[in-house]
This record gives sequence, C-alpha cells and structure tokens, in this order.
Amino acid sequence: MAKTKSTTTRATRTTAETPQVVAQPEANGQDKPGRLGVQKTYKLYIGGQFPRTESGRYYRLTSADGKLAANICRGSRKDFRNAVVAARSAFHGWSGRSHANRGQILYRIGEMLEGRKAQFVEELVQLGSTREQAENEVFAAIDRCIHYAGWCDKYQQIFSAVNPVASSHFNFSVLEPMGVVSAFAPEETGLLGLVSAILPAIAGGNTIVILASESRPTSAISFAEVVNSSDVPGGVVNILTGLRSELKGHFSTHMDVNAMIYCGNDPALSKELQINSVENIKRLRIWDHQDWSSSEAQSPYKILDLQETKTTWHPVGI
Repeated sequence: MAKTKSTTTRATRTTAETPQVVAQPEANGQDKPGRLGVQKTYKLYIGGQFPRTESGRYYRLTSADGKLAANICRGSRKDFRNAVVAARSAFHGWSGRSHANRGQILYRIGEMLEGRKAQFVEELVQLGSTREQAENEVFAAIDRCIHYAGWCDKYQQIFSAVNPVASSHFNFSVLEPMGVVSAFAPEETGLLGLVSAILPAIAGGNTIVILASESRPTSAISFAEVVNSSDVPGGVVNILTGLRSELKGHFSTHMDVNAMIYCGNDPALSKELQINSVENIKRLRIWDHQDWSSSEAQSPYKILDLQETKTTWHPVGI
C-alpha cells in the first residue's frame, strides 16, 4: 500500500507543479508497465540557460491525434529583453573568434544532432509529420550544419574584394557581422527552418534571438539542448517559444537589435515589420522559401544578408 500511495503522490505533484508535457515514449513505443515516465519540461533557452518564462504563462500544444503533447512557455517582452542582453554580451567574444573556430563549433552542432536524430524524428512525427518526412527533415538539418560549418572560413574570400581606384591607393571591402539578430522561424517546419535561420547568422559572427514555430516548437527546445552541449558560448543562440502575434512588435522595434529575419510570406506582417524596423534603421531580411530543403534555402548569400561591408583605403608605398 505504501508503494501505491507514493506513486499516486508523485503523479499528483508532477501535474500540479510542472504541467508541462506528457510522458515521452520509449524507443519501442511502449512505457514499461507500472512505471510513471519522466515528463520533459520544455523551457526557453536564454544566455546558455533554460529558464521558465517570467510571465508564468503557457499554451497547450496538441499532437496529431488531438491529445495534449506539451504545455509550451509563452515568452514575454521581458524574456525577449533578457535574451537581447545575453546576445549583446556574447557578441564581442563570438565575432572575435577565428572563422575556423566558428566552423569547428558548427560542425560540432551537426555531430551532436546526428547522435540524437531518433529523438527529433519522434518529436516531428508526434506533431503530424510522416516518419519519412521527419527523417528527411532531420537529415537535412544535420547536413545544413555541416554545410555552413564549411562556409565559415570561406565567405570572406568569396564576398570581399580589392576594388580598382584611380588614385595611388589600395581599396579593400571586407565583411563584418551586423550584431544582434532577431528572427521568426518558419511556421511550417519545426527543425529545418529553425536551423536554416540560425546557422547563417552565427556562421557570420552574429548572435541571434529566435522565436520558434508556434505550432511545432518542441524540436526547437530540443535543438537548444544540442546547442548547449556543442561548445557554443552562452548567449550566441537564444531560443524563445510563444505567440508571434504577441512578440512581433518587440522583435522588430527593440533598439539594441541590429537586424531581423522574417521567415514567412504574410504580406501584412511583412509590411508591419518593415515599418517597425525603420525606427532604428534595423535591417529586415525576408526569407519566404516554400521548400526549406532546397539548395536556395542554404545559400551562402544568407550569410552575406547579415553582414556589413567595410571599405578601407591604404596608400600605395606605405
């Protein structure tokens, strides 16, 4: 009787204090009979840590079969401001790293994602993807990590230039990261679109605060766990969950954000973000790919989209 009472008490306490998600299935799809599975809590990822939202709010996420899949944190303005502070603090150190070192770290993200691919496949299947679609998305995300890792020490040579001038000077154009980037991940893909927005930003030395897909957020927080264990300094990548309608103004008007990525094709939202971004001359990049697995969605020009061009003059003979 004592054992039965203890099990009941634990279940009640879990439901009352941390009503975050349902139990995760084992690899064979079955929980061990008589065992209460450990529930996963999907939190935010800010500054290398996993805090709960300061608002204490969450929204219910249902699985493809209509059952409760998770209670997802509804990030607030305060959460976003905390993430921007963390991103700004991390920017100097991250942009100052060698390009080769940034490439090594992005490659490490791919390695860690490869080791956990089965978990990501299950999370995508839970939210409505077929197993084949989920596997293709996870494999494409892993390959994209390796793709941008390879570009880290090459984009400067491709996009920089020695410019012809009429005077006796050398004239060089080189790239520098913009700074802190805010982003809305694609709504229709939980992992691949998120990765496709994060990687070109950090490959070029920027730091990022990104809002995960509202309908497919679980793999975004699991990806944060991968980032956290992949030598990425805290604050370089910050991942929030919540409602886009509540956060769009904060993401596009914050005065310490230098650029914004909008992954979508809503004309009304695009116009609103463009108007808001004018307040501090924030660069707005609209990536409206219909197919995030295409080669266009992993173009090195996405790194260029988030760079400033610095031109320097040097007299010949000095």
